[in-house]
Amino acid sequence: MTDTTDRNTPATDTTATDTTAGRTPATSAPDAGMPAVRGARLPSLTGMRWWAALAVFVLHTVVFLPVYPFYGSDTYWTIAKAVPMQVGAAGVTFFFVLSGFIMLWTRRPGDTPRAFIWRRVKKIYPTHLVAVATLVLVLPVPLGKLVTWLPTTALVQTWWPNWTSLGGLNIPAWSLCSEMLFYLTFPFLVPLIERIADRLLPMAIGVMFALIVALHTCYYLFADGYKGTGNMFGARMAVAADGTLPTTTREYGYNADPAFFAHDFLGYADHGYWLSYYFPLSRLPEFFLGVLVARLVISGRWRNTRLWWPLAALAVSFAATWWVPSNFSMSVLILLPTAAVIATACVRDATGHRGLNATGPMVWLGDISYAFYLMQYPVMVIVVKYLLAGHAVGFTGWLCAVALCFVLSLVAAGLVYEFVDKPITRRPRAKRRRKDAAPVPERARCPTLSPGSSHRRWPQR
Repeated sequence: MTDTTDRNTPATDTTATDTTAGRTPATSAPDAGMPAVRGARLPSLTGMRWWAALAVFVLHTVVFLPVYPFYGSDTYWTIAKAVPMQVGAAGVTFFFVLSGFIMLWTRRPGDTPRAFIWRRVKKIYPTHLVAVATLVLVLPVPLGKLVTWLPTTALVQTWWPNWTSLGGLNIPAWSLCSEMLFYLTFPFLVPLIERIADRLLPMAIGVMFALIVALHTCYYLFADGYKGTGNMFGARMAVAADGTLPTTTREYGYNADPAFFAHDFLGYADHGYWLSYYFPLSRLPEFFLGVLVARLVISGRWRNTRLWWPLAALAVSFAATWWVPSNFSMSVLILLPTAAVIATACVRDATGHRGLNATGPMVWLGDISYAFYLMQYPVMVIVVKYLLAGHAVGFTGWLCAVALCFVLSLVAAGLVYEFVDKPITRRPRAKRRRKDAAPVPERARCPTLSPGSSHRRWPQR
C-alpha cells in the first residue's frame, strides 16, 4: 500500500496524495448545475483509504504480536482462521487500484515523466525512511550485512523470492516496490491508454481483467508452491519449525528475531505465492485497471451514484476468497468490485454527494493512512520487545496489546504526517496555485451530473 490520492489543485499535480483540500463541506447541497471537473477533490476516496489501512492493521495484529501463551493457542488459531491473509491483501489491492485511478484523475496536461516521478519519490520515501530508521534503532540489524536492510530501504526487495531481503526490516513496505514500478511506467504508458476510444473502454477493462486471471491461472498451474485455500500466514508459520523460517520468540516477533538477521541466505519463498502477491510485474495490471476505470468515469460512461450495490458485490466476492486457491484470493476475486466502489465514490464526490467517508474525521484518518500503514509494524516490534517480552499474556492481554498498538500507531502516523509528509509535499503549492488557477480546458471536464434525480446530462460522443 501507498498514499495514492492527491491534495493539489484540480490542474492535477501529484506531489502529494490527498484528495480533500478545497472540498465541499459535508453539509452543503449538491449543485447539479456545476460540471464535475477532472481532478476535483475526492474526500470520500480519501476516507476510504483509512478502511483499507485498518484492514492491514487487523491482519498484522494476528501475525506480528507474538504474546505467550496466547500466541499459538487454540484461541489464537481460531482468530487466525477468521482473519486470513486476504483481509490485509484486500486493503493492498484497494490501494493498487486506487493508485492507478488517482494518477489519471489528477494527471497534469504537459507534465514530464521526470517531474512526475520525482514528485512521487518525494511523497513515498521520507515516511518510508522514518519507519526504516525506527526499526534500525530498536532491532539488532547488522548494518555491515547489506542484504538485511539495503533492498528494503531501496524498495527493491520484492523483485526476487529471497526471504533474507523480502522479509527484512519493515515488512509492510513490500507494497512500495510495486508502487514505484507503477509510477515509473505510468508517464510512458498512459498516453497509449488515453488514445483508447471511449466506446472501447469497457472492453479494455475486460481484457485487462482477463489478463490478470490468465496470469494467476498460470501461476497456479505451473509455479511451485502452496496450492490450498487455507490461511497463507498460517501455512507459513506452520513450516517455521523445520528451519526454513525463524520462529518467533518471547522478545522478538516475526522476522525481527536476531536469528533472522544472522542468516546470510534464509532461503527462497514459495514461488507461486511470491509471483501472485509480491512480484511487482504481477501487480502492475491492477494499477492500470484503475487507470482504465478512471478513464471510464472521465468519459461519462460510469453513471452510478448508488454505493450499496458495489459494496454488496465486494462483500460477496471477498467472502468467496475463503473457497478459492490462495493466489486467487489475494486480489483477483475482488478486483472488479473494488474498481466499481472507487468509480462510484468518485462520481458521488464529483456530484456533491457526501457520506460518512467524506466527513472531517474520516478525511483526516485517510490523510494519515499511509504513515499509519508504514509505522504500525515498527510500533508492534517496540511493544513486543519492551512491554510484552517476559510476560505471560492471554487473550485479554493480547486485546490490550492490540489497542495499545493501534493508539501508538495512530499517534506516530499523525506526527509523521504533520512533520514529515506535509512540509515536504506541500512546499511547492503556493507557486503552483497561481499557475493552476487558469480555466480548465473543456476537454478536461467530466459530464454534468444531477445527483438529486435520475436525470443525468452526458456529453455526446
